[in-house]
Amino acid sequence: MKLSNTKVSKRGMITAGVLSAALITSSLLSTVGVAANAASPLKIGVSLSLTGDFSDSGLAAQRGYLLWQQEVNKKGGILGRSVSIKIVNDASSPDQVVTNYTNLITKDKVDIVMGPFSSLLTIPASRVAKRYGYSFIEPAGGGPKVFAEKNPNLFFVQPAATTKGGDVFADYILSLPASQRPKTAGYVKLDDPFAAPLADNIKARFEAAGIKTVYDQTYPSETADMTPVVSALAAKNPDVVVGGTQSADAFAQVKAMIQLKFSPKWLFLSNGASSPLEFPQQIGANNTEGVFTSSDWYPKSTAPGTAAFIKAYVAKYGGAATSIDSTSTEAYSAGTLLEEVAAKTGKIDNKTIIATLHKGSWPTLEGNLSWNAYGEPQGSYLLTQWIGGALTTVWPKATAQHAPVAPKPAWKN
Repeated sequence: MKLSNTKVSKRGMITAGVLSAALITSSLLSTVGVAANAASPLKIGVSLSLTGDFSDSGLAAQRGYLLWQQEVNKKGGILGRSVSIKIVNDASSPDQVVTNYTNLITKDKVDIVMGPFSSLLTIPASRVAKRYGYSFIEPAGGGPKVFAEKNPNLFFVQPAATTKGGDVFADYILSLPASQRPKTAGYVKLDDPFAAPLADNIKARFEAAGIKTVYDQTYPSETADMTPVVSALAAKNPDVVVGGTQSADAFAQVKAMIQLKFSPKWLFLSNGASSPLEFPQQIGANNTEGVFTSSDWYPKSTAPGTAAFIKAYVAKYGGAATSIDSTSTEAYSAGTLLEEVAAKTGKIDNKTIIATLHKGSWPTLEGNLSWNAYGEPQGSYLLTQWIGGALTTVWPKATAQHAPVAPKPAWKN
């Protein structure tokens, strides 16, 4: 028995030694694996409209994403991992955006995805991200249908839902004495989940205040010639015109107004006019004066990091601060949120990003952001107007750089 016990004991010792060696080897391999992973690039996938209807804004978002990649890598990346952003073109197509994000996740095996431009593309893209359990920080898709998806993975990187972008214009108009307010209004709206609801929201407030609707037209996205729509609008001669627009149709609306010599006393465009570079190029710098839009960022913003961002942007892309499209700051801010999550938690994975961003307030170039359960931010926009050839904050009064100018000057050509 003793001999048998001894033999068993030796075998046990040998077995224990083998197991111990195996565990040590496994531990070393695990450590090497973790170190290798920590040193590997953090791969981020993005689909953007580099061509098609949304290309102006898509290219602006690209500039913001790539600038952030450059700046974060100068600081050593995120948790020691260099950032590598792969951007693919969706050609402004909802079908292509689905294909792009599916491929980025399943074929390219990116670690994180961030959003495209436009609610039209964000909705199908966010579904793909949700299906695979990815966080979806997105800079430019904040229409009501985006949040109706009830996607807890989504975070919209602007101060408020885009339908609230017109609230500041309505606030300003309704702050005027009754005798100075417009009496009639016309609404021309792109059939788009961002543009049309924003204009409808203003319409509801104006009608409740007694401003009569004399024209209301929604046009399809393929509308290239806005002359028939604007001609019918001009025939009603409303005091105030609200354009629920993206970029190309905003330019086309203004060009038609200039051609028809129709110049309303107040003109608000939800998008297009917010582009400091494209708007004057498209309609003529002399014709920008007095046009209203809403903004989430402007060069004289006091948000932390603004001066450094402008310096880096101008160094990389040229131009001046006044030529920076706010879509670039939105995309840049989407990236800085990843930095903040990593700094707070010491981790950078989708589960951590989702759980962490749902708590507290997060400082960005877009201001301090916080979201409800489905990614809708809880702040407000600024009313800006083209004054002296530049976008200028005119409302609310507390942050205004200049008083609103009305009526709008007549077109110059």
